[in-house]
Amino acid sequence: MKNRAITLVLALTCGLFLPELGRAALVVQQWRLPSGAKVLLAESHAIPMVDVQIDFDGGARRDPAAQAGLASVTAAMGSKGLKAGGKTEPALDENGLAEAWADLGASFGAGASGDRFSYALRSLSDPAVLGKAAALAARQMAFPAFPNDVWARERDRSIAAIREGDTRPATVAARAFGTAVYGSHPYGYQVTAETLNAISVSDLQKHHDRFIAPCRAQVSVVGDVTRAQAEALVTTLLSRLPPQANCAPFPPVPEIAPLAAPVARDIPFTAAQAQVLIGQPGFRRDDPDFFPLLVGNYILGGGGFVSRLASEVREKRGLTYSVYSYFAAGLHAGAFTLGLQTRPDQAAEAVKVSREVVAKFVAAGPTEAELKAAKDNLIGGFALRIDSNRKLLDNLANIGLNGLPLNYLDTWTQQVDKVTVADITAAFQRKLQPQNMVTVVVGAAPAR
Repeated sequence: MKNRAITLVLALTCGLFLPELGRAALVVQQWRLPSGAKVLLAESHAIPMVDVQIDFDGGARRDPAAQAGLASVTAAMGSKGLKAGGKTEPALDENGLAEAWADLGASFGAGASGDRFSYALRSLSDPAVLGKAAALAARQMAFPAFPNDVWARERDRSIAAIREGDTRPATVAARAFGTAVYGSHPYGYQVTAETLNAISVSDLQKHHDRFIAPCRAQVSVVGDVTRAQAEALVTTLLSRLPPQANCAPFPPVPEIAPLAAPVARDIPFTAAQAQVLIGQPGFRRDDPDFFPLLVGNYILGGGGFVSRLASEVREKRGLTYSVYSYFAAGLHAGAFTLGLQTRPDQAAEAVKVSREVVAKFVAAGPTEAELKAAKDNLIGGFALRIDSNRKLLDNLANIGLNGLPLNYLDTWTQQVDKVTVADITAAFQRKLQPQNMVTVVVGAAPAR
């Protein structure tokens, strides 16, 4: 077991998770198992490792409003112990489970984002190790213990972290911004002491049982396995989950309502720097405008110090050290966000200049020189987006979740290269309304 752990550490520290980028095409295979699970596979035999991500439609967008955080805490509690699985599988507490994974030199855990509930497995591809890792992962997915005393402890820790976060201006700004942009949509739900106190162990178990089923799984696999081996691996991983009699899609989550008017939130806060967030609902990840918006945002505020916002707000006026913008596209219209920090007495001017830059960009788009520089950087840096098994796994999961073509990664650079100034201008005009944006400022100096 010690040798297996050493092999894993050496692979990580030596940066050996590089996929085989030299090949002509990255082949993504996709199929369904008899259980209904969808599988995506990208073989990478450079090193003896396998990474797996198992996604379910049980993320935060499925949380009840009064129990915001339910998906996240259900995921976190999944590693806090296992129920007994018959005479040969005694119950394990959280320490025993952690030791079992350490003995294998493998890792397994769960997490929840806005759109999905996910498990992630990393193991050596040696059949003796991988088989044991898959069996333990299958048990952990199927039989989490959700012990009452551990949930009480973790809930208290989470509430303490929320209260501590509320002493930070950046946290206060992010909460106010999310609520204003998303309104009543689940993307805007805020986890509070009240919502956590409304969650019982029974609620954790019900959330798990409702969403975690083989027929609802999307499994992404990257690494040193063939299709046949991947199919056997996924079958084992899902083998202990009880089948659901009804695997019809869950009711759709309503879309995010566009803003009908500007929203301003000026929140008093004593701090050395004022926090500024400006934005509005953006677009879904499967939107056909994705590439024009990707390239356009790089020019506007996603390119670091070479962006339009950095030039106007930082370089020319010295209002901030760093300013950025991004789109958080998801299954729903994730927010367009512009963010910066500035001196409290400069907050009003920083907001004014930033909004003017966005409005001008939406109206006229970028220059040809800006477009060329952005394309050169994005295309030149594409390899860094898939330079590890973990990054490649993220891309596979993204392809499956959003219904993207299987050759998405092979055509990514061509899609970027064909974007024009007109494409960017039209896409930004379709997606952004500078006159109807949320502006949150926390800690600005009082007006005199």
